[in-house]
Amino acid sequence: MTQPQRVEHLATDKGSVPVYTTAVVDQPWDSYTATDHEVWRTLFRRQRELLQGRACREFLESQDAMGISEAGIPKFSDLNATLGPTSGWTLIGVQGLLPELDFFEHLANRRFPVTWWIRTPEQLDYLSEPDLFHDLFGHVPLLMNPVFADYMQAYGRGGVKAHGIGADALAQLTRLYWYTVEFGLIDTPEGLRIYGSGIVSSGGESVHCLESPAPNRLGFDLLRVMRTRYRIDTYQKTYFVIRGFDELFDATRPDFRPYYEQLATAPTFPAGAVLDADRVYHRGTGEGWAQDGDI
Repeated sequence: MTQPQRVEHLATDKGSVPVYTTAVVDQPWDSYTATDHEVWRTLFRRQRELLQGRACREFLESQDAMGISEAGIPKFSDLNATLGPTSGWTLIGVQGLLPELDFFEHLANRRFPVTWWIRTPEQLDYLSEPDLFHDLFGHVPLLMNPVFADYMQAYGRGGVKAHGIGADALAQLTRLYWYTVEFGLIDTPEGLRIYGSGIVSSGGESVHCLESPAPNRLGFDLLRVMRTRYRIDTYQKTYFVIRGFDELFDATRPDFRPYYEQLATAPTFPAGAVLDADRVYHRGTGEGWAQDGDI
């Protein structure tokens, strides 16, 4: 195993540049400081309180079932002892952002990469790359859900194939990950709820996505999602809403090659666009669906 290092974006005269690493490392749990554990506790307490009535039941229950709590930074080995027998997934330690193909191959083999280091107290409210809190608090719990766990593996397998097709296919598949795994919403009997890790690990976006009148909340449609651009430097202008995790898994069953061929000549849409054919969730009310023209 490689000696763990903290790999973050590089500040240059052209702005912040992502740095990629392929290393798989052992979690250096004994080296976490009291400050590291306090950062975890602070983030955990405020997010769990905020997510009551906002996050989907499956996320909260899975997090509890895994034993992820405010007590301190969890050990990957302890979580794997629960996660493996439940869904066949294993957490592996990484140093930062992975190259696309490495990431896809890990997912395809039911290995989920978790950044081993946690942000500093000065980075509590914003960090430009995924850290341990984002990965572990946000991503890992839903790997306990059998349908979502299968979706993640199917996505990884699809990513390996897309990598061999070309840049356009990768961009289209990345949008699917962005608008589901990272920033997805789900329609439940209790109302609109969060499941995307980028939302559940962000205090501001947890409120914005459900309660702000600004963003669009559109019914999930695979090709619509794959044609929709996104922003990484602000709250999302559009969220796609699934009816259940089965909808995600069903969407990944077919071979995507015909989709890539179809989308090769199709225009993309700005992040905030709303089309006549879109199913729009009533903004901020949780009252259900309508065509955009009916709202």
